[in-house]
Amino acid sequence: MLPYTARVVDAELDDLMQDAAAIALDGPKGVGKTVTAARRATTVIELDDPLQRELASADLDPVLRRSPPVLLDEWQRLPQTWDAVRRAVDRDDRPAQFLLTGSASPESPETHSGAGRILRVRMHPMSLAERGLGPPTVSLRGLLAGTGAPLGGESAVSLADYTEEIVASGFPAIRRRSGRTRTAQLDGYLTRIVDREFSDAGHNVRRPAILTQWMRAYAAATATVARLETIRDAATGDVSDKPAKRSTQIYRDVLTRLWVLDPLPAWLPSANVIAELTQAPKHHLTDPALAARLLGVTR
Repeated sequence: MLPYTARVVDAELDDLMQDAAAIALDGPKGVGKTVTAARRATTVIELDDPLQRELASADLDPVLRRSPPVLLDEWQRLPQTWDAVRRAVDRDDRPAQFLLTGSASPESPETHSGAGRILRVRMHPMSLAERGLGPPTVSLRGLLAGTGAPLGGESAVSLADYTEEIVASGFPAIRRRSGRTRTAQLDGYLTRIVDREFSDAGHNVRRPAILTQWMRAYAAATATVARLETIRDAATGDVSDKPAKRSTQIYRDVLTRLWVLDPLPAWLPSANVIAELTQAPKHHLTDPALAARLLGVTR
């Protein structure tokens, strides 16, 4: 078993578990949620395993009474798990009882928000600091507080190193591979989104090629203010039967629920909050390597 690589979210989880009874760790598949959460769990319930899911579905109470912290991995496979944990915390709010990891947010109006009972923490792909390219030297908190050290110095990280990190991905298991194996795994990740994850989320894809092209166009629009219509037109080219606006909205909504798209609120260096709120929000793929693969970037 490979040694564990410390993640940025580790300190946040350790801090929250001192007071919070339940924490949900969200993020796309392959980002490392299960490994990170399992290091803090005494009991692990894998709800993507059909047998364990069937046993939990029959009666969740015995599952939730097992030795804490109880990790409920891929909880969205059994959505009633969320409300069961919420009710358990209502009865007993002692710290560090439950951890929930999920690679999708279920579209279920029956699922209570869990506000005040279940804290949600977002886990992102590995940052450059987590990958060991070098220690972070700039603190945003320090800059905003005016206490940061003067900026300066040199980095041994070259342009080639940065390019390699972009195409390597921030997914721990994939980035360890090299060459064609890594490329094939990233392509397979994207193919699974189209062929499997959409249907698991309750939306059948009638034209997979259009969805793939839409994702490619969306990746190209990262960090821009391109409208959805612009992305749709870029994805469909000369196709006369373009998908309706509702279809492209579904694409975006499902990919956001799969944590593949990460909505970023608009930000302007201005005290005019109204102006900031009226700017179009940006979205981006959560891992640059996915965007690179969609755009055909290889090394």
